[in-house]
Amino acid sequence: MEFTQVLSERSSVRDFRATEVPAALINEILNEALKSPSWSNTQPYRVAVATGERRDQLARDLKSRYDEVSALQGQPTWKQAIMSWVRGALPDGDYKPILKYPEELQRRRVETAKGLYRQLGIGREDRKARDAQTGKNFEFFGAPVVMFIFVHEGLGVYSALDAGLFLQSLMLAATDRGLGTCAQGALAMWRSPVARAFDIPPKYNLLCGLSLGYPSDHAVNQFQPDKRTLEEILLPGRD
Repeated sequence: MEFTQVLSERSSVRDFRATEVPAALINEILNEALKSPSWSNTQPYRVAVATGERRDQLARDLKSRYDEVSALQGQPTWKQAIMSWVRGALPDGDYKPILKYPEELQRRRVETAKGLYRQLGIGREDRKARDAQTGKNFEFFGAPVVMFIFVHEGLGVYSALDAGLFLQSLMLAATDRGLGTCAQGALAMWRSPVARAFDIPPKYNLLCGLSLGYPSDHAVNQFQPDKRTLEEILLPGRD
């Protein structure tokens, strides 16, 4: 594809076909992403790739934890914490999940969620359907490939910056080859299932996950949230 076409066609895919992605193609995409710039060329990230039974086991482990936490919604906070700990579902990720968004960003987050659920025909009060849709995150939206991105804690925020550049390159390389992707912060909520599946080097923290595969024809993949305008992101100069 032309570069601008790749940029335009990349989107977050939330429903995948079960079609297997060849290992050679996965490696080809990762090699393309390794051309990304990084802080002093340190490339402070590592990638764990799961397919087949390893992928399926991770989906079972993560989804079961999500189901435990979801079932406790509406209970007092203290009870949620105790029961999550007893059932082994308490989030143990390296980074705390964001619970409260700044007002400016929360507005965009809410509008995106409304648009997504509207596309899916899920009403605001239909908690069961909303929870079921959220739960699909932990089954990788049916994607046959899931990646987990780790960053070295020694470079702080710059590790995350470099990993973001790497992820963008990876997603564009995948789009160019007819594949779809979805970067998912939710997949970093629980580190322990991933740590059981992979040998993770010391000082590398789980930043996010990425689902990869061939997009299905599901209506959810037609959802395209609005982006900021150029006028919104450009800062005015001072007189």
